[in-house]
Amino acid sequence: MPQTTIKAPRTRRSTNRVTMEDVAARARVSASSVSLFLRNPEAVSSRIAPRISKAIEVLGYVPNLLAGSLAAARTRAIGVVVPSLGNAFFSATVSRMQKEFDQHGYQLLLGASEYDPGREADLVRTFLSWSPTALVVTGCRHDDETRALLRTARLPVAEMWELGEQPFDLQVGFSHSEAGATIAQHMLDIGARRAAFIGARMTSDVRARQRCEGFRMAMLKAGLDARIEDIPGDATPRAGARALTAVLDGMPDVDAIACSNDVIALGALFEAQRRGIRIPQQLRVAGFGDLPFSEECVPPLTTVQPRAAEIGRRIAQELIARVETPEDNDEPRIVDVGFELVVRASTQSPTPD
Repeated sequence: MPQTTIKAPRTRRSTNRVTMEDVAARARVSASSVSLFLRNPEAVSSRIAPRISKAIEVLGYVPNLLAGSLAAARTRAIGVVVPSLGNAFFSATVSRMQKEFDQHGYQLLLGASEYDPGREADLVRTFLSWSPTALVVTGCRHDDETRALLRTARLPVAEMWELGEQPFDLQVGFSHSEAGATIAQHMLDIGARRAAFIGARMTSDVRARQRCEGFRMAMLKAGLDARIEDIPGDATPRAGARALTAVLDGMPDVDAIACSNDVIALGALFEAQRRGIRIPQQLRVAGFGDLPFSEECVPPLTTVQPRAAEIGRRIAQELIARVETPEDNDEPRIVDVGFELVVRASTQSPTPD
């Protein structure tokens, strides 16, 4: 018997997009109430909010953010450029930022520069092509192309994780050089005299370099010359182990190591333990970031808590204020969230009972 093919009847997919008016009709409210609910659910009365929410769910309504922003020629999107998507510091900042923006109906456009100034400029240019409500970039040091783009963007620009002298609009962060100096002072206070700072890719990681310089200058002020070891490549535990090995080769009697971040410090701890170096009796080790493992590793790691989530929260709140009430928030602003030195057993022996 010859094979036969039976064609199923073609069904045409509906091209009619569910509108705000459809939602309003089903919920028996005005379109303006639906619009307000989408922008700020808490501003809608508790009597009609559940009806709107149910109508959105049943109809499968997806807001057209672009259409809703045509009058202002802006989308309800915030462009965010971070150095790395794999860095836990920036993940915490972006996560908190997203939480705050979600409550006001804004979405994030996220990109990673991989510490490449040229890529940062490309990302800023791409985000600007989407007509965002605001831009967030990491740090205060940009190449000429990025600076020109930010200067002419004509929208709120936030620089995060670092403080500089002249913000485009908003800066939220802390002094990395002061963080480095604070670690150095802690090392000096507990008797360190042969200190080193180790890190990875500090040539491109500007903020790690600032912490290194703050550490070095504080040591110089105390009359001590700190050794600096910068390992090429990413900041990994292996890089930390290699950096400690290099320091020990050139400074066998080193008694204090400050690390550019906790991941590098973890590698230094592992290498010290492999070599039978007792911590903190023979070598004190400190990191930066207060990552989740820092309190649980052996020994627990002294580190700097940079308040990453607080940076995200303050950026979102400040930008929302600039967007929604620009007449009251049009002056450049610098917000210093500070940092905290968290002292643990990697630098300080337990006090005897």
